[in-house]
Amino acid sequence: MFIVLEGGEGVGKSTQAARLAARLERLGRKVVLTREPGGTPEGEAVRGLLVGRLGWCAQAEALLLNAARVQHLKRVIEPALARGAVVVCDRFVHSTLAYQGAGRGLDEAWLMALHRLATGDRWPDLALLLDLPGGRGIDRAQPGWFEGESAAFHARVAAAFRNMGLVHVDASGSPDDVEERIWAAVAARLR
Repeated sequence: MFIVLEGGEGVGKSTQAARLAARLERLGRKVVLTREPGGTPEGEAVRGLLVGRLGWCAQAEALLLNAARVQHLKRVIEPALARGAVVVCDRFVHSTLAYQGAGRGLDEAWLMALHRLATGDRWPDLALLLDLPGGRGIDRAQPGWFEGESAAFHARVAAAFRNMGLVHVDASGSPDDVEERIWAAVAARLR
């Protein structure tokens, strides 16, 4: 099973992905915990290029993310799924659609065509949206390449995520509370 945690900055995706992976392992599941961009040496190099604020245009940013994604799929995600592991990933294609699409203004049809070309139209089995009302996540986000964007940018990203039909998880409250909400969504779909 391929599970992705999505959401805006500072909502707790990395923390909750690690908690979910640990919980699945305690249940005897083989688990691969990974992230985007990243997950491979090439993906981590792309992450460094993007976080380095070199001034990439929106199209180049999307192309770099998809280049990292295809490496990630071929070297980590697909082999793990073939071995019967559960893959827990911090971000995937929904983030590209939200950030580069709604946030940066790139055409969704172009982004979808790029996704199909790069991944063979691979989607997660379960995509969870960790959501905090009123942009509260940005206040607790670690410095990166999107934290300096305007409130309007983050509002567009949040609205895009909410309109994608992902499984909504309220990310407010303690990390333990959020973990239980995530587990309820995942446990109902485990194979």
